[in-house]
Amino acid sequence: MRMILASNNAHKAAELSAILSGLGVETLTLRESGYHSDPEETGTTFAENAYIKAKSLFDISGEAVIADDSGLMVDALGGAPGVYSARYAGEGANDAENNKKLLKNLENTPDGERGAAFVSSICAILPDGRVLRAEGRCPGVILREAAGENGFGYDPLFYMPELHKTFAEMSEEEKNAVSHRARALREFSRIFTEEMRK
Repeated sequence: MRMILASNNAHKAAELSAILSGLGVETLTLRESGYHSDPEETGTTFAENAYIKAKSLFDISGEAVIADDSGLMVDALGGAPGVYSARYAGEGANDAENNKKLLKNLENTPDGERGAAFVSSICAILPDGRVLRAEGRCPGVILREAAGENGFGYDPLFYMPELHKTFAEMSEEEKNAVSHRARALREFSRIFTEEMRK
């Protein structure tokens, strides 16, 4: 089966395709598929936004689609930046600007209160209209300065104490084994496998 990914984010596409290939699923980015879909993400949760993206592309293509909405939730900020993670510093903000705002907002937060979690919500719609959903969370801590050269987004600030590394200090293989998206996709894999048996 092939699935169209409701995103042109190259980093996200690489993570999804690496994990889904083990299920015999070929993933295509929007650009590769030839379709165009860019719905307004009006949801208040990651799950709602993932569905909005998947449904928009499904209505256009009629093919199997998969969407991910993910972001960072920081305890001391009441769950922010949350669904606004990609545009935390404003529309069109880049990773550096978002990270700078996050550090600014946490500058007076003690080290013991900098807990956070990356969250990924997956929504797939199969050609027959079945909707499959899964979610994954990865807990960690926000550092006071960036560490590591890999990854994207908030990865240089997101530290996993049990691995003694930020996401940006991990190899692609290491991150794909523990990340929020990996956890969501493992759950999705279980659900998808069950559905394919029906």
